[in-house]
Amino acid sequence: MNAPTALTPTIDQTLDELRDEFEVLGDWNERYRHVIDLGRDLDPLSDAERSDANKVRGCASQVWLVSESTPDGALRFRGDSDAHIVRGLIAILMRLYSGRTPAQIVALDAKAAFEGLGLIGALSQQRSNGLFSMVERIRRDATTAARSSEVERPGT
Repeated sequence: MNAPTALTPTIDQTLDELRDEFEVLGDWNERYRHVIDLGRDLDPLSDAERSDANKVRGCASQVWLVSESTPDGALRFRGDSDAHIVRGLIAILMRLYSGRTPAQIVALDAKAAFEGLGLIGALSQQRSNGLFSMVERIRRDATTAARSSEVERPGT
């Protein structure tokens, strides 16, 4: 996904789309299946990208996240996991964060977003902790990218 354009949905629009997707599903068994289906659409990471440097700490499952800066300063994220439900959570995170600027990423209240989707109450404590470990990694990458761009443009 590229940086936000007039055609790219805002984070709020993306949250509304996700909320609508979950609302049409009945119980949490159906919602879990939907999350797993979302994860099936993730592009796989290469063996080299499944490195220790890309591994997310604080997750019970194996999780790798790769962040890349786009020429216009947005960040693109890719990820993978050895657990189906976690791959689905990564897919949701990619929809929310990938293609956004560091400022947009840092400004998103992830806890409120996931509560609004009803995910917080549906996830085990261990999965919830892992989800927020992924969010913290994304936020840290965004903060690093923002600092990096400030160094590249001194005096601005």
